[in-house]
Amino acid sequence: RRLACGDVEGRLEAIFGRVRAIQAKSGRFDMLLCVGNFFGSTSEAEWAEYRTGAKKAPIPTFVLGANNQDTLSYFPDVSGCELAENITYLGRRGVYSGCSGLQIAYLSGTEAQQQPAPAHSFSAKDVAELKTSLLSAPNFRGVDILLTSPWPRDVGTFANSAGEIDTKKCGSKLVSDLAASLKPRYHFAALEKAYYERLPYRNHMVLQETPQHVTRFIALADVGNTSKKKYLYAFSIIPMSSMDPAELVKQPQDVTENPYRKLRKEAPKGKTSLSAEEEPACQFFFDLNKHQGKKRPSEGKERGDSQPKQVKKPPQPTGPCWFCLASPEVEKHLVVSIGTHCYLALAKGGLSPDHILILPIGHYQSVVDLSSEVLEEVTKYKAALKEFFRSKGKRYVLFERNYRSQHLQLQVIPVPLDLCTSEDIKEAFIAQAQEQQIELLEIPEHSDIAQVAQPGTPYFYVELDTGEKLFHRIRGRFPLQFGREVLASEALLAQPQRADWRQCAAQRPE
Repeated sequence: RRLACGDVEGRLEAIFGRVRAIQAKSGRFDMLLCVGNFFGSTSEAEWAEYRTGAKKAPIPTFVLGANNQDTLSYFPDVSGCELAENITYLGRRGVYSGCSGLQIAYLSGTEAQQQPAPAHSFSAKDVAELKTSLLSAPNFRGVDILLTSPWPRDVGTFANSAGEIDTKKCGSKLVSDLAASLKPRYHFAALEKAYYERLPYRNHMVLQETPQHVTRFIALADVGNTSKKKYLYAFSIIPMSSMDPAELVKQPQDVTENPYRKLRKEAPKGKTSLSAEEEPACQFFFDLNKHQGKKRPSEGKERGDSQPKQVKKPPQPTGPCWFCLASPEVEKHLVVSIGTHCYLALAKGGLSPDHILILPIGHYQSVVDLSSEVLEEVTKYKAALKEFFRSKGKRYVLFERNYRSQHLQLQVIPVPLDLCTSEDIKEAFIAQAQEQQIELLEIPEHSDIAQVAQPGTPYFYVELDTGEKLFHRIRGRFPLQFGREVLASEALLAQPQRADWRQCAAQRPE
């Protein structure tokens, strides 16, 4: 049983008095972990009583180092030391391992804004050395607890609101990098005089990596604050090393995507280009069925003597289809371009005047059902649209809903480049999906949608012109206008009134 607290700022009687009261009511705790500013500008009088032994902390207390020049003098040894009976300074950076096997990683100070780093700051080198010391251990899975004074930058991405704290501007990117690598089960921080308990987040990519434990980030307010914001947090934790692996990786219902996913993606840099003679090694993570989408050669048709393959004809619609080009139902006045296997058309009720549909000329229900020839032409159309929209200062978002539809429609909606980034678009989709309890997962950029879904599987699929892809396997009900609602939302195009195409459909000309 542990306690964690935010900025003490020299209010030793207040924090230790509160700890005594809690222990009197709820029983003994094993330790108190203090993040943020343990000392303040007026600490000396109270501190002298503890330093001299006149008073004693009621519980083993572990603190982080100085966050400013004014309190440096309280920490005589950068490698850590006992400051008073029952009060220990952990040190500049490192790992504290308890006798129970609990691992606590810590990083003192704030992120350096200049070089060389001041004594109360940490640098990229400090973070790299701490990461190396842990990640080099065989079978490293993460740490139990991470203590930092600053918040990690972007911790609020994909999550519940942090109130008045802007997590895109607040905190340290180096701390985000550290948290992404060390995968703590609990991460405590302070300094912002605010309490924020983030929804737990994943430490693995669903369907791509072995399931791992979740992380809970908790920011604590300053001790004795007048707003009565929470500054003390009680929790029980069994060391990771002692837990049943299946129990450790259980995912709570409110788990979210990893807020530092972009950092993880950017980590492996330095790819070298292949020479003309080299064959690129392609590894896909979604080989759910190795015969998926293919047929075994029939008897007597071994490699080398097989007959030319017959082009498979698309299935015929069971009734009138609005999108088969040969159908009298198709809105031919909206057609923009006709290829060999596909055509482009303006959306009847577009989100914008240049909202485009990529449609197969024949009758196919989804991308998964397309023949290789049709898929090749779809890819060419996507490349042409990307180039066209970029020349107009826009990026496109493509989505497909293979649910309660009979003819494939790839919706292509352009978004001005100066309006939002591709990361903003992705975050908007994931955030709205979480609000509606839709599990929207990122899949590898170079994998094919057919590796995720078999023919006939209902799904929703988003693709950005950067190649990034999001996927949801539909197992029950699904909001039919979900893709439009996200793009029309205030976070992106800010046209919520156009979320339903029927409200924007133009009349067919006579």
